[in-house]
Amino acid sequence: MEHTAHSAPLDPGSGLIERIVPLADGRRIRTVIAGDGPGPLVVFEAGMSAPAAEWLAVQRAVSASARTLSYDRSGYGGSDDDPHERTVERMAEDLADVLTAVGETGPVVLVAHSWGGPIIRAFLHENPDRAAGIVLVDISLAATTATRKQVVLGRASFRLTSLMVRLGRAATVMRMLLPRGFAPEFSADDVNIMMRDYASSRAMRTGIREVDQVLGVREKLEAWERAGLPDVPVIALQGGRVEKGAAARRFREEFNQRARDSLASHPRAEVMIVEGAGHLIPQEKPGAVIAAVAAVNSA
Repeated sequence: MEHTAHSAPLDPGSGLIERIVPLADGRRIRTVIAGDGPGPLVVFEAGMSAPAAEWLAVQRAVSASARTLSYDRSGYGGSDDDPHERTVERMAEDLADVLTAVGETGPVVLVAHSWGGPIIRAFLHENPDRAAGIVLVDISLAATTATRKQVVLGRASFRLTSLMVRLGRAATVMRMLLPRGFAPEFSADDVNIMMRDYASSRAMRTGIREVDQVLGVREKLEAWERAGLPDVPVIALQGGRVEKGAAARRFREEFNQRARDSLASHPRAEVMIVEGAGHLIPQEKPGAVIAAVAAVNSA
């Protein structure tokens, strides 16, 4: 059964405003907006299986000096499901349609976490003049190094998470994801909002639809990376925490080096290691993302 957006509003968090916008095909997308500062709109693109709430603490802080927009992609939070295949190109088209729906026609600052990286790569491939600045948050793995085994494990992880949620273990899911807990910038209400929109069976089902696209987009993503990002300020934030074990250390070192290599030829790019953070930098060290957005905006 196709899911349609909630008729009742979903609390977006203190200082933030929910607004439902229509896409050209009739789907309704839940956006979260805040701020009225000068300069370009700051647009947040979440990672795989993640809703707009992933950016809650970051968006609230950035909105003190800039206009901001995050949104639930189709299948998450308060946004309608998409009856079509969720290819990266389809998701990039949705991003373009959301910007049109909110009346934003100029360049924007794009902030992407994890799987959000390939989405904005696809968006910029079709809309190279739409970027005023770019912040990439631990996205270097993208789809260029993923293996079939990792995709299978990803599907299994989403299924297990969905089962745990149905068994009433949502809090356990969040502890598994963030064993060190949320950063102090997240209030108890913020954590509840994140759990509401992320720790859900529906989000995990949509995550499976997205993980199924990883291997198929590899060649295109490699071509987009060779073409390079627009000549705008770019900051890439990479996690610096290494979990126990040689394999984990090797993975993180290769992961971060991949980010350096992918941006080595960009004249205005900088790669920064966020010490003490793993992959979930927006929840563990939101201050690093806030500072990167400010730096890109002022460059």
